[in-house]
Amino acid sequence: MAPEATSADVHARAFWIAAPGRGEIRSESLTDPSADEVVVRALYSGVSRGTEALVFRGRVPPSEYERMRAPFQAGDFPGPVKYGYASVGRIERGPRELQDRHVFVLHPHQSRYVVPARVVHLIPDNVPPQRAVLTATLETAINGLWDARPHVGDRLAVVGAGTVGCLVAWLAGGIPGCEVELVDVNPARASIARALGVRFASPATASDNADVVIHASGSPSGLQTALRLAGFEATIVEMSWYGSQDVPIALGEAFHSRRLTIASSQVGTIAASQRPRWDTRRRMQLALTLLADPVVDALITGESEFDALPDVMAKLADEPGDTLCHRIRYPDASL
Repeated sequence: MAPEATSADVHARAFWIAAPGRGEIRSESLTDPSADEVVVRALYSGVSRGTEALVFRGRVPPSEYERMRAPFQAGDFPGPVKYGYASVGRIERGPRELQDRHVFVLHPHQSRYVVPARVVHLIPDNVPPQRAVLTATLETAINGLWDARPHVGDRLAVVGAGTVGCLVAWLAGGIPGCEVELVDVNPARASIARALGVRFASPATASDNADVVIHASGSPSGLQTALRLAGFEATIVEMSWYGSQDVPIALGEAFHSRRLTIASSQVGTIAASQRPRWDTRRRMQLALTLLADPVVDALITGESEFDALPDVMAKLADEPGDTLCHRIRYPDASL
């Protein structure tokens, strides 16, 4: 009888940024898993359009090369680099209690991979695997809302109706008494806002005097809008990451007399208000639990086959259009 095939006998396929602006699919050999590792066969992955577009274009500043490394990233910025952090798959080898379970992993776009069992996150039975590609982005939104610390009855302005901004607005809309307005230059986002149960406004029609403002548009003009909408002594939580782009900001005019505060938020560290009691694993499990609500399906605006990812990533980086979350489907997704 022939010996059982090991992972080392199997080739995986992975998406690499070969050079800024150019992606390709490469074959890789998997290492044989140890006793505390699992083999995951990918079903779906999600493109984090804002961050991945900056990485794809080679716009990670050298000062952030180490801090911007994703879990299980291979290669170095600006490239060649294997980057991504929203993979959903099925465990095909591992401990018996994990066998065949659907999991979310902070892993680049790859058809199959070996990771420690401790880094996989079990997807609840009431969350469809295809929806779970939103997990990492929802985790970012949770952390941003923790940093913003809104109160019951607050008026919130969320500037930027990308995936992160939409998820922040959706979460904030569930706080009793809160009035949430999602602000964007794209009028097509109005239907998304209605689906999420919040108001929509353009920058010109947005309500001012907000108690809390969260900026997630990724554009300097959006940050200026956020400053304009903030009420007296309000905080503007900056969730956008601009890479190597210089961002002008008007700190004259009424910035000081209105005693405004600009605070950064980044998912790599638990928000200070929660840090004594929460870790990243508990935060991730919260995100997965919240994805039981089908309303967030409205944020998945497209889907492509894995083999098309080099062309898809180039298009999303240059001409995102109305894209929010773009889902990548792997050959075994229908199994």
